Amino acid sequence: LFDGWLHQLKRPQSDAEHRAGKPIETISDSGVYNYHKCMKALVRRALRFGIIDMNPYDRLTGQFARGDKENVEYLTDEEVAAIESLHPVEGSQMCVARDLFVFQLHTGLAYADTQAFDFSKYRKVDGRWVTTNKRVKTGVEYVIMLSEECERILEKYGWSLPKIYNADYNKCLKALAAAVGIDQRVHTHLARHTFGTSMAEHAPLQDVKK
Repeated sequence: LFDGWLHQLKRPQSDAEHRAGKPIETISDSGVYNYHKCMKALVRRALRFGIIDMNPYDRLTGQFARGDKENVEYLTDEEVAAIESLHPVEGSQMCVARDLFVFQLHTGLAYADTQAFDFSKYRKVDGRWVTTNKRVKTGVEYVIMLSEECERILEKYGWSLPKIYNADYNKCLKALAAAVGIDQRVHTHLARHTFGTSMAEHAPLQDVKK
């Protein structure tokens, strides 16, 4: 019944609703999956503390579909350049959001990884700052080389990254996107999609094969 109710909420937001800035009151396939993931955690805690005597999820066979997107959203090179050309008032939340998003665009870091950023873990290799680390959410190892733009951003903030709440960050990104005429919904994770797509498009074929 819970799964059926969740699926009733699945309805894509129309272009008119998006342009009007109407809050998204529906959820995607991945949203349904995440609701189940959270509910499972709560049910397991209830079972552990004796609030319930059985886990209803144990009666189910198979797994809920994660609903991965077939078409990944990303920003074009022109849209990235437009975002980078913005220069909000220094010290403002909009400025922090712009700088943080550009840093993500250049590194592919997720929001959680930027908030856990630690420059002391970087070392210079052939004149560039490089690190090997693990993602906060998944523990997957990654390697990053900082671009000159990343270095300029870090120098501005004393070689650390500013902290900002995810909700406030996304609100600022929406305003920044509107300022340069980007129609699609710009959010923190879009930077990772854009970075990955850019690497795939611009990497030499021989490097991709390696």
